Amino acid sequence: MEILRIEHLSKMYGKGETAVKALDDVSLSINKGEFVAIIGPSGSGKSTLLHLLGGVDRPSSGKVFVDNTDIYDLNETQLAIFRRRQIGLIYQFYNLIPVLTVEENITLPLLLDGHKVDKKQFNDIVRSLGLEERLNHLPNQLSGGQQQRVSIGRALICNPALMLADEPTGNLDSKNSSEIIDLLKMFNKTYNQTLIVITHDERIALQADRVIAIEDGHITKDEVVRP
Repeated sequence: MEILRIEHLSKMYGKGETAVKALDDVSLSINKGEFVAIIGPSGSGKSTLLHLLGGVDRPSSGKVFVDNTDIYDLNETQLAIFRRRQIGLIYQFYNLIPVLTVEENITLPLLLDGHKVDKKQFNDIVRSLGLEERLNHLPNQLSGGQQQRVSIGRALICNPALMLADEPTGNLDSKNSSEIIDLLKMFNKTYNQTLIVITHDERIALQADRVIAIEDGHITKDEVVRP
């Protein structure tokens, strides 16, 4: 079942002679439960693509459908709500709220929506992430690997249609990197969670179901690694 469809997506930065086309007429479709790695050199447009998929930036032209919703047909308030409920974002530098505890950071999307926390779901996620003994800690009391686990929990707490990770291991050592990817793969397989990862690491890309390569704003390869 298709969970994401992109139609003729383009993004321009600047105007006139200084204009830069970060994405140029990109179209693709991703099914529910797929683990897709997006690779490409710096400046290729892969992070721009991820930001457009996540509703963080608006395209110059084209459409993005997430679970049959044209996200750029929504106004800013509607888009913010949709993004919070349906798109889980994981960044290289974690983006945790420094004055909130681990528990508060994970449950923040629900609290912003005025929703009650499902304790069983919360406990299942926390247990899977190995954070049971860290719930009352602040981010600065955690290691980098633990902070990234918190950001994964925050991304998952609303059962989003998509989980998007932008270089999620880029700030971690090899041991923590391997553990974070194993966790993302576990949530992908166990919960059929659609996962799209931007990475420079070929070892991570080869663990995906599908690898999409981007260069100069174009898709140059779209290959199923494991059906």
